[in-house]
Amino acid sequence: MSFPRSFQCGHCGVDVSLDAPGTSHRNHCPSCLWSRHLDRNVPGDRKSGCPGGMEPITVTVRGEHRWMLIHRCTRCGRLRMNRTAADDNVLLLIQLAARPLAMPPGPALRAAGPGFTSAEQAG
Repeated sequence: MSFPRSFQCGHCGVDVSLDAPGTSHRNHCPSCLWSRHLDRNVPGDRKSGCPGGMEPITVTVRGEHRWMLIHRCTRCGRLRMNRTAADDNVLLLIQLAARPLAMPPGPALRAAGPGFTSAEQAG
């Protein structure tokens, strides 16, 4: 079975080449970083029965400084980790990495604003 050498992103509409520098199983758009729920168990198996969109929610670092995208399916909620590619949108990757800094974990810290801790706010 052969696969086309490109696909159109279901989120932003960009034509995306399957030939991605840095990964052998591209399934996300380098422009918006969205993906489709394609794989079930291993990268490239293309056996998922869920047709949902995969939203990029964060990045993580694995192994020798290898950036990985974390996607969450908008239909079934499954999380998947995918390698980034050399042509991925660097600005969006940085925005995903910085997102936790913009959203502190507790309501007291969010209400206090930047530079304040909950102890300073209480006292």
